[in-house]
Amino acid sequence: MDVKDFGERVISNLEKVIIGKRQSIDLIVIGLLCQGHVLIEDVPGVGKTILARSLARSLDCVFNRIQFTPDMLPSDVTGVSIYNQKKNNFEFRPGPIIGQIILADEINRATPKTQAALLEAMEERQVTVDGETHILSQPFMVLATQNPIEYEGTFPLPEAQLDRFQLRLRLGYPTMSEEIRVLEDQQIRHPLDALKPVVKLKEILQAIENVKRVFIAPEVKRYVVQLTAHTRQSADVYLGASPRGSLSLARAGQARAALLGRDYVLPDDIQALAVSVLAHRVIVSPAARLRDLSSERIVQEVIEATPVPGGEFASAQKKSK
Repeated sequence: MDVKDFGERVISNLEKVIIGKRQSIDLIVIGLLCQGHVLIEDVPGVGKTILARSLARSLDCVFNRIQFTPDMLPSDVTGVSIYNQKKNNFEFRPGPIIGQIILADEINRATPKTQAALLEAMEERQVTVDGETHILSQPFMVLATQNPIEYEGTFPLPEAQLDRFQLRLRLGYPTMSEEIRVLEDQQIRHPLDALKPVVKLKEILQAIENVKRVFIAPEVKRYVVQLTAHTRQSADVYLGASPRGSLSLARAGQARAALLGRDYVLPDDIQALAVSVLAHRVIVSPAARLRDLSSERIVQEVIEATPVPGGEFASAQKKSK
């Protein structure tokens, strides 16, 4: 299946609802094609929930929303076994994590114990309740949101859980013309109500498999690892990106290349995605934080300082053809 055609159908369908956020939509689709999870960090009211619901409807997938609160228990996420007196046995009542497109709303409002309940599902694609393992359906994707400015009553995500997210993105406020269009589009009814599925499950799974076959030259792999390694060597960093960051960046590069109609990854793909993939894995040192230096800026400096594959990459690319 042509991944470019698949991407165009999904992206154009999402743009019927989400106005003026093409870059963010592209990242969401890249996450889907990599079977990765996405952290959306932004202020309330910019369309985070609508984006997740629009994606699920475009794919004709099971959508579940989990509203995290401080009193939520892990069983509220994974499900619970309940004794059935008639059948004289325990029955599993699935929690909202048993779905395909999962919106984890305000994830930083849950306690660390409840946040940890997501880890197995996100990484292993399964949940274990009372010693019984339940395999999750494909595709499976968690879109988590958190408010970056309201910290009262929140529990910051631990590094182990942040590392599970392949991408982090921000939607941002719309421009004046875009906001006016939002008002016009929603005057009678919400565009989401008219949104129809544009791809079938078989097409989604085939597109995911096709992305895995996109060629990555050894020089580009080395470039990915160099970028990740340099985040660990920066004097402004307390903790750099993990090897999982390298893997996520390479996979995201494959998906971007496929969406653009290529069967090989360019260094440009890696550069375009490095901040979204690596920045949330980087912990800024206290001294750098005092200078208002962000993890995004550190990754951008790493990109600018790391040599880009040149002639060697081009010759390797010709051999792969």
